[in-house]
Amino acid sequence: MLNSKALNPSISCGCGSLHTEGDKAFGAFLSDEIKEELKIQKNSNLPKMSGGWELALNGTEAKLSRNVAGEKITVTFNVNNSIPPNFEEEAEQGQQKSAEEEPEIVSSPNFVVDVTKQGAKHSLVFDCHFPEDEVSHAEGEEESDIFAIREVSFQPEGDTDWKENSYTLNTDALDWALYDHLMDFLADRGVDNTFADELMELSTAAEHQEYIKFLENLHGFVKCN
Repeated sequence: MLNSKALNPSISCGCGSLHTEGDKAFGAFLSDEIKEELKIQKNSNLPKMSGGWELALNGTEAKLSRNVAGEKITVTFNVNNSIPPNFEEEAEQGQQKSAEEEPEIVSSPNFVVDVTKQGAKHSLVFDCHFPEDEVSHAEGEEESDIFAIREVSFQPEGDTDWKENSYTLNTDALDWALYDHLMDFLADRGVDNTFADELMELSTAAEHQEYIKFLENLHGFVKCN
């Protein structure tokens, strides 16, 4: 009869948890991975947004806010699931690229813009996203919006939960003149292409920071530090 301990030898540790040779190899791999990620990290500090936006972070959630002539504009986003699955698609299509040719990983999160006027009971809320075909501009083409409005709704001021019983305007079949006015409304309040570019840069840096933190926490968990 085979000894199960011989198949999965444990390593004694003061923490009293299970440790195997696989855990040891996993820990060594994570240690090397963390070093590599720290090498390619552009800056340990997050890039600043232009336009007087104030940043508040809560884990993977970020909130940008600014006040303009009696209005408060708040933009919220989460870096989780914000990396487009380009690498998986290229692998499926058999497109192999060298390390030098691999595209830079960019975080393009969905984001919500909340516009509140003084004395108003409701905020005008925009659910926005980055369409995959609009993230980059083709050279020589007229610059287009790199983000799009998915939905617009009035929501109770100060309420963070989207009320499903409030009428929501979906832009899929919206008149283009109305849609353009909504985009201009956001641009007048600082949410334009420049803002969207800087938001992606900020989100990319924040996502990478969180990834490194996760690797470090995973390394500590595996090694029982």
